[in-house]
Amino acid sequence: MTNSDADSHPPDAGLAPALALRRHPVLGQLLDSATLDALAGRLRWHHIEADRPVAAAGTLAQRLVLLVDGRVALHVGAEDADSQAAPAALTLSAPDWFGAGVTAPAALADATATALDGGCTVAFVEPDEVIALLQAHPALRLLIAAPEYTTPPASMADPQTSLLQTPMRALLRREPVTVTPQTSIRAVAELMRAQRVSSVLLVEQERLVGIVTDRDLRNRALAAGLDSGAPVADIATRAPLTVDVDTPAFDALLVMTRHNIHHVPVMDGGRVVGVVSATDADERRGHSAVYLVGDIHKQTTLEGLVACAVGVKTLQRHLADAGASAYATGHMVTAISDALTTRLLQLGESRLGPPPLAYAWVAAGSQARHEQTAKSDQDNCMVLDDAYDAATHGAYFEALSRWTCDGLAACGYVHCPGEIMAMTDRWRQPRRVWAGYFQQWIDTPDPSALLWASVFFDVRVIAGDAALLGALREPVLRRTREARLFLALMVGNALKHQPPLGLFGSLSTARRGPLKGTLDLKHDGTVPVIDLARIYALGAGHAAVNTHERLTHAADGGEISPQAVRDLREAFEFLSSLRIRHQARQMAAGFEADNHLRPEQLSNFERSQLKDAFGVVKTLQDVLAQRYRAL
Repeated sequence: MTNSDADSHPPDAGLAPALALRRHPVLGQLLDSATLDALAGRLRWHHIEADRPVAAAGTLAQRLVLLVDGRVALHVGAEDADSQAAPAALTLSAPDWFGAGVTAPAALADATATALDGGCTVAFVEPDEVIALLQAHPALRLLIAAPEYTTPPASMADPQTSLLQTPMRALLRREPVTVTPQTSIRAVAELMRAQRVSSVLLVEQERLVGIVTDRDLRNRALAAGLDSGAPVADIATRAPLTVDVDTPAFDALLVMTRHNIHHVPVMDGGRVVGVVSATDADERRGHSAVYLVGDIHKQTTLEGLVACAVGVKTLQRHLADAGASAYATGHMVTAISDALTTRLLQLGESRLGPPPLAYAWVAAGSQARHEQTAKSDQDNCMVLDDAYDAATHGAYFEALSRWTCDGLAACGYVHCPGEIMAMTDRWRQPRRVWAGYFQQWIDTPDPSALLWASVFFDVRVIAGDAALLGALREPVLRRTREARLFLALMVGNALKHQPPLGLFGSLSTARRGPLKGTLDLKHDGTVPVIDLARIYALGAGHAAVNTHERLTHAADGGEISPQAVRDLREAFEFLSSLRIRHQARQMAAGFEADNHLRPEQLSNFERSQLKDAFGVVKTLQDVLAQRYRAL
């Protein structure tokens, strides 16, 4: 079930990006055509609807905004208690620009911008992009000031990452606007206009039963030609997704990102206490996972998806800069991968026609665990309904899987070197064949079976019929609880990945080849923890896939002590964060991200933490090896 405003922020209805830049009174004069074209390809363009904020208070001091279509009102001062903007101090029309570098920083400290009339189209130019332009085209210094683009103060950190510590209640600005399901559509529209809100909640007998957004009024009522006197329940999303008032605000952002929605009701027990919108949760649209997912779902071509996928690297860099946890970063980055995969499948079905029978597109590996980074290949498979017949249905699913896998590769998720992809015939099979695979891997655990098990025991449905995978996993997990020989061999296989600790606990780097002097933060760092958590889950027959969640359940089930779980989770978080920050630094410097870190790049404190983290992993590997040694 998803809330119904996922079509917000329509595609740019204005000028083509390069043409818009050429029309700009300054950029069009000072930059050559090649530079303008390259800049247009790197910027992300956004259509902001009328009366919606273009940028929140304070954020204008850290970025330049290009106005390429429509008009914008600039305000000074925060919004009042009724969420009505202060009187406009200045109205700008396209083509123009505003924000950092062209306006005095002091004036931007509490400035906001709001779209006027039929909305506007803007592009945000981030500090690193502006600095590069100034270095390449010194004439721009006549009109743009560079110093304010250097390291922003902590108070200006990316709002979406500050949500990790912000309580949900801190985002609630007003009491929720509620109506009964029997209220007419016309009355609801009038109420939303009077209250200046973009959604209302349907409440019956003090119980939340639905939500209606301004997009519902447009798409389900006006465009559909419904009688405005009809009950609003006719256009509502019933049983909307919700978040609890006491959870971190990040949860709301994650719900919106995963499900491509822009309004989430907030609950205090059984009582609804407010609504959080995507604008409340994250007003940095240029790097927001919510808006990036929204952009992905609006694309109609592979080229459009490829352009959206560029934002994954920028997202990871901003999350790393703001100190987001590896757990949060993994969920955010994976949400983008999920959206790209889902949209590719939708476009594939529109090209090939509806699927002839039910299927589940299943992610494996880091995507399944919500632990992806910007440096990820693809691991996926297809589970088909048992009515599948190769002669009748084979060509369709071969074409759909190849389109999707090739599309993911074009978006930066390279083809799996081991060909663990749905486009490979072996990994695109009906449920009954998959059941045979799992039985063989558990009952006859030879080396290749252990390899496949380490991949396909970390799986999650991305699109299609989730019941197909559920029907597989439940009986398999019942079997793994009793399969002691299989688990013992899985332990032996996992112990091939040892933390790189030398004599007396020193760090042991690669000794030869092009990677000499480096540590592999993936295969020697995070993978050993992932392997341990997988074995704990399989031994307990638990369905969790995410490493943090598997470790939590391992403590609940008595697989390891609560203290050992805390140590292992902290070690995993540290190793994962170190890997993410390393990749972010590489991408910021213009290099391809990898997992190979030189210890001399770390501070003494970080090196000490790294040794401690490796020590925790090694100790728990030894404990697990001892437990299964007798088998």
